[in-house]
Amino acid sequence: MSSESSDGALFDASASDRLTDSGSPLAGDKDELLVSANSEQQPTLSVVMPTLNEEDGITECIQRIKTAIAELGVPTEIIISDSSTDRTPEIARDLGAIVVEPDQPGYGYAYQYAFEQTRGTYIAMGDADTTYDFEELPKLLRYLRKEDADIVMGSRLDGEIKPGAMPNLHQYVGNPLLTKFLNAFYDAGVSDAHSGFRVFTRDAFEAMEFETSGMEFASEMIMDASVKDLAIEEVPITYHEREGEATLDSFQDGWRHVKFMLLNAPGYLFSIPGLVMASSGLLLMFLAFFGYEMNFGPIANQQVGVRTMVAGSLLTIVGYQVASKGVFATISGDPIRRPEDRVTNWIVNRLSVERGALLGLVILSIGIGYSGYLLFQWWTGGYGALPTLTHDIAAFTAIVIGVQTVFSAFFMSAVANR
Repeated sequence: MSSESSDGALFDASASDRLTDSGSPLAGDKDELLVSANSEQQPTLSVVMPTLNEEDGITECIQRIKTAIAELGVPTEIIISDSSTDRTPEIARDLGAIVVEPDQPGYGYAYQYAFEQTRGTYIAMGDADTTYDFEELPKLLRYLRKEDADIVMGSRLDGEIKPGAMPNLHQYVGNPLLTKFLNAFYDAGVSDAHSGFRVFTRDAFEAMEFETSGMEFASEMIMDASVKDLAIEEVPITYHEREGEATLDSFQDGWRHVKFMLLNAPGYLFSIPGLVMASSGLLLMFLAFFGYEMNFGPIANQQVGVRTMVAGSLLTIVGYQVASKGVFATISGDPIRRPEDRVTNWIVNRLSVERGALLGLVILSIGIGYSGYLLFQWWTGGYGALPTLTHDIAAFTAIVIGVQTVFSAFFMSAVANR
């Protein structure tokens, strides 16, 4: 991230202190720093805002951006990605902003559409409802340079949230919980994953890949950046009460974020839970098969029996089915966070219909062979006492898993070659 001469004031913390006799920053008139769509001047900074009927707040947001530009002293373009039916685009144009109209709906798509048209070395993003104070832009930009970061986010939860700016459900439950989910699944290490006030380098933008068009775009950016080892930093910001009508549906949009995070982390959604269930089931079956006797607490001297065997068999089969979904999800899609467990990776990297079918046939043969052995014992014993039921369950569990493995091998091969 080299600093060109045109960026000279950008990271100079004293720039806002150097004033002319009139009290204005040396950078000059705010509007003189605005770069129009047809200008040949290369902007250093691109500020992007998506708008949907934001005529109540757009003027204040743009004026605050201009104040930040004057402090930074760098050529800047303001791009409004607009889908409004009110006067928002006219107001934005009158204030010197570039207005583009995305050809598809969606909060995330509006950002992506505008990002593709930016020209700045640095890109800033934020909502146009006055909740984010764009006069704090210099703080984010200078921190990005100081820490040699790829992305700097404004943290509302580590900063100040003005009264009425955020519902208590969002402030104390929704946002902290969603952030914990994202940190656990993607190792992002952030305090406010869904803050929409962000600054990033052009190199970071070109490294990231976006697919979502809705509100979950905010999560996707951090998820993808974290998996690609981009340096993400945060600075505390002030979060204000919005102007205009809110368009966020708390529960629907919250669920979309959670669902998106889970679907793009099949290891956490499928592989790990499946392997835990299957391992627990096999342990229970082992204890029941060999008649383990428990010698602790109120269940001392109690032998593990057929009920434990049934429970173990069901856990093993269900766990196997769930874990296999992790393989299917990894092969059929391109999840942001690929499973990291050795079992799933081994299967994905060595998948072939021949190997899978052969493994299934081996397990199936073991189950059928052991069932035949039990039947032979019963026959040679004069059709007297039936074999121990735990042994029957073990044999039939192997048969079920063997059959599943054979057909799963063909299904995975079909998915991989689609």
